[in-house]
Amino acid sequence: MNIDEDDSWDAGDMGCGELVIELRTRLLAMPGRVLKLIATDAGAPEDIPAYCRMTRHELLHAAAPAYWIRARS
Repeated sequence: MNIDEDDSWDAGDMGCGELVIELRTRLLAMPGRVLKLIATDAGAPEDIPAYCRMTRHELLHAAAPAYWIRARS
C-alpha cells in the first residue's frame, strides 16, 4: 500500500501511556494531514487502532510496526 504521509514519527518501543500523550500532541498539530507512526511496543497493534477509534482520528492502514493515521480536522 502506498500512502503519502505529511510527517513521520518513529516512537520505537515507547509504551502506551507515553506514546498516546505524544501522539495526541502531534496529531492535534496537523489537522487533516497524515502521520506515519512506527511503534514497536508489543501492545501497539491493539493500542493504536483503539486510540484512533476513541479519538476519531482515521487509521488509514496498519501493518505493524507502521501505522498511517489521518488527524481529524
